[in-house]
Amino acid sequence: MTEIELVFLGTGGGRFATITQKRRTGGIRLLSKNFNVHLDPGPGALVYSLEAGLNPQKITGVLVSHCHPDHCNDAGVLIEAMTRGMTQKRGVLAAAHSVLKGNENCEPCLSKYHQTMPQMVVDAEPDVSFNLGDLKITAAKAKHSDPSTVGFRFETADAGDIAYTSDTEYFKGIGKPYKNVRLLLLCAMRPAGSPWKGHMTTEDAVKIVEEVSPEMAVLTHFGMKMIFKGPASEAEFIQRKTGIPTIAAKDGMRLNISERIQTLAVKKSVRGLDEFFKAPKH
Repeated sequence: MTEIELVFLGTGGGRFATITQKRRTGGIRLLSKNFNVHLDPGPGALVYSLEAGLNPQKITGVLVSHCHPDHCNDAGVLIEAMTRGMTQKRGVLAAAHSVLKGNENCEPCLSKYHQTMPQMVVDAEPDVSFNLGDLKITAAKAKHSDPSTVGFRFETADAGDIAYTSDTEYFKGIGKPYKNVRLLLLCAMRPAGSPWKGHMTTEDAVKIVEEVSPEMAVLTHFGMKMIFKGPASEAEFIQRKTGIPTIAAKDGMRLNISERIQTLAVKKSVRGLDEFFKAPKH
């Protein structure tokens, strides 16, 4: 079975977590021998990639769920890395319509110049599917203040499926596109009892986990109220309610997915950039 690794380069979300970096906002890297994808590269995605020993020039795909800075800020520079300094048409860019074309709420957040260099550009509207190596990716509906927001389902060749909700509030049918994935990544911005329109509380997460019935659920993308409340205790709340193993991601956390889903210890220190350039890990 092919092993897949997820690296949480940031677990923060929302304006104040972003501007304070109380939790990092670098997004998530999905890695295997056949693909290297950066999901929602918010502020710090490039720097935290380098610190973690993840060579951004090895990226084969950049995915952006919507146009807000905590999800898209570093997308341009990662495209420049993926295309080897804009010298090669290379890789896949899949992004919400708002990111590529804009909508009634926002202007496009990626220049036409950056959109010309990936080998393939996908306008990721709900139910649109595309392939990246042996990875099939399908965009899914979300309900957020950017109406173009999408989540993603990742269908792997032999390690099962992974889903990422992006920012969304609960709505009827939200779990259908993610049904029976092995790993469900939930952007749980708010703790129970603190709703905010367009975002998910842990009470919403309970309903989604029950609908999806994953092997494991992981909370990420925490706002300040969630950070101060304690994401780990909120994850325990979801696990008690659903019976599904649920954890709160930490900055730098790595998950290995093969026959089992295993959490690796967060490294307390990272390699310096000089060492990174001598021996890139991926």
